[in-house]
Amino acid sequence: MAVTATHGAAPGKDWVIVTRQIKREYDMGGEIVRALRGVDVAIRRNEYVAIMGPSGSGKSTLMNLIGCLDTPNEGEYWLNGMLVSDMSDDELARVRNKEIGFVFQTFNLLPRASALQNVELPLVYAGVSADERRKRATEALERVQLGQRIHHRPNELSGGQRQRVAIARALVNRPSILLADEPTGNLDSTTSEEIMRVFEELAQQGQTVVMVTHEPDIAAHARRVVVLRDGVLASDESREQFIARVGLTHASH
Repeated sequence: MAVTATHGAAPGKDWVIVTRQIKREYDMGGEIVRALRGVDVAIRRNEYVAIMGPSGSGKSTLMNLIGCLDTPNEGEYWLNGMLVSDMSDDELARVRNKEIGFVFQTFNLLPRASALQNVELPLVYAGVSADERRKRATEALERVQLGQRIHHRPNELSGGQRQRVAIARALVNRPSILLADEPTGNLDSTTSEEIMRVFEELAQQGQTVVMVTHEPDIAAHARRVVVLRDGVLASDESREQFIARVGLTHASH
């Protein structure tokens, strides 16, 4: 199993994400929990990467750091050439809104709003005009094959369609990274395959996709799989290497 060092990665060149020896500790009632113990990861622009590991491995902590929802105790995190590990909360919020599109396990859609209105929401906060909002939200929904469902509310959509609305919402600000947290966790296996095809199509179109999952068969859809264990990088492999190592026989492209 290959573990890739990132010290040679030049932030802001081909690399959209570079972490250097990032550490994150939490004080849990007087007990120090070392969630990340010095992790180096570099992700190129337009890569499709899965971050995987069992519960307690540090993958959710790493996702929160990559998503600018948290900052490390030690180490550096560079996003699109910006050193974000030293930023204030306000600066992080601006970077997060501009650079990162989030897709969550639970969809987080407004129940009384149409698909179009849900997708427009980040653009409302960004101060984009109504005409431009509608144009960009419609384009994002068409990218995830929901152009015929733009006026449907979440309760009129299947679970897979709801997740596609959430993906469209994450794309509408044209982020540098699409960050997906257990995106198939609430879906059955057939619908999960449908959502994985959406991510693959987005990756083929040049979108950088980072997906966090604990499921090997879901991780195997990415082109590269980073595995964490006990807060350190256990392996960093191509899709083919990962499938061969864990013995998956039915993963599809």
